[in-house]
Amino acid sequence: MRLKIVQVGEPVLRAPSQELSKDQILSPKIQNLIEYMRETVRDAPGVGLAAPQIGESLRLAVIEDKADYQKSLTQDELKDRERREVPFHIIVNPVIELLTEPTVTFFEGCLSLPGFTALVSRAKAVRVHCLDHRGESRIIEASGWYARILQHEIDHLNGALYIDRMQTRSFSSLENYTRHWKDKHRTE
Repeated sequence: MRLKIVQVGEPVLRAPSQELSKDQILSPKIQNLIEYMRETVRDAPGVGLAAPQIGESLRLAVIEDKADYQKSLTQDELKDRERREVPFHIIVNPVIELLTEPTVTFFEGCLSLPGFTALVSRAKAVRVHCLDHRGESRIIEASGWYARILQHEIDHLNGALYIDRMQTRSFSSLENYTRHWKDKHRTE
């Protein structure tokens, strides 16, 4: 079942989300929600979806960066972004630690703010302490684009959007991004 993705302006996107217990994670309700979120993010398509984006104030996000999503990028772009395939997984109750300063800048977009993009500086490497879909503790060390995805989704769980971190003068429609900025390199 594809869920409705709420759009910027919905209060749930601006509120800190509630933690889940292991029992809650294992409940049929949350296990079904995870599967529906998987279907929704793949249908969008996107590389991540946080529960607040589907109207649920829960500290839960699904992440997947399929090779199919990277086909439009050149080898140089993939290398520049340090982007590689990330298998489907979830993060629950994540706590993030930035392992580098937020100096790597690329254009980002969001399923809750479709049709727009802007430059956002993020840390190149992060460590995330979280629970998985079984409620088991997990530590994720990520770099490159995967680190960016984690930062973006965890921001959602804290009530923040990429527009809160963007370089405001870079905010653009996707059409103008494609026309004027797509082939430009990032800044560090």
